[in-house]
Amino acid sequence: MHDLKITDVRALEGDSAFLIDDGKTSVLYDSGFAFTGARVADNIRKVLGSRGLDYIFLTHSHYDHALGSVYAKKAYPDAKVVAGEYAAKIFAKPSARAVMRELDRKFAEKSGVGAYEDLIDLLSVDITVADGDVIKAGDMEFTAVALPGHTRCSVGFYLAENKLLLGTETLGVYGGGDLVVPSYLIGYGVTMDSIRKARAMDVANILVPHYGLLDSQDTRRYLRLCGQSAEETAEKIVGILQSGGSDQDAFEYFKSRFYHGYIREIYPIDAMTLNTSIMIKLIRSELL
Repeated sequence: MHDLKITDVRALEGDSAFLIDDGKTSVLYDSGFAFTGARVADNIRKVLGSRGLDYIFLTHSHYDHALGSVYAKKAYPDAKVVAGEYAAKIFAKPSARAVMRELDRKFAEKSGVGAYEDLIDLLSVDITVADGDVIKAGDMEFTAVALPGHTRCSVGFYLAENKLLLGTETLGVYGGGDLVVPSYLIGYGVTMDSIRKARAMDVANILVPHYGLLDSQDTRRYLRLCGQSAEETAEKIVGILQSGGSDQDAFEYFKSRFYHGYIREIYPIDAMTLNTSIMIKLIRSELL
């Protein structure tokens, strides 16, 4: 088993950026926003000192996970960005980068940040992975685990020797305690398949985006709640729609159930509104 140090290097709670280090090789797991990218890079430097950053693993192509990678690369040019094949295609599209830029700017304003260096057009991937591909990060061997559902490009990374899964938002956004927010933007069925896939793995600990490392007890609870929350939410929304309720009624249910506490702090309202509207349409399409 590798002796790992996992450090929260986020600049603010809405970021998703954690540093995994075995003393020889370092991996940044997700990278946060563009407007916090320079601060995340500074936080990495405080941990690594004179050592370099070796890899940047991106779980998917959304702006709050991926844009900071450009700023980490500026600070550490030799670091290799690893992401799913579909994510690399998204990053190459000027239209996709424009959407990410606008969403990043809006949340920067909400966070009290004005002007910041815009490096978003440099967003790229050095190594693309598909399900089952192995990334040798020094002495650590991570296996890519395709977990589509939140996005097509959602991918986790599994360190078998430590039974550690670097999770994705397909499984659910963790708010602490018993709160797991479902976030299936591609499909309900494919999300449930991914949750079952993760639950079938030999996992002792999960590193959860936006939250951090779960101990063994919380890992078991989180994996149980992922499926339960996804199913219960879909059933409730189906019930609302079948009884003549509108999409807005379904949205208000979702917001009242999930959008509070820690989730409210890490989940920009624009993103939550957009994502929930997509989920409601998917549920209507797949389950009605």
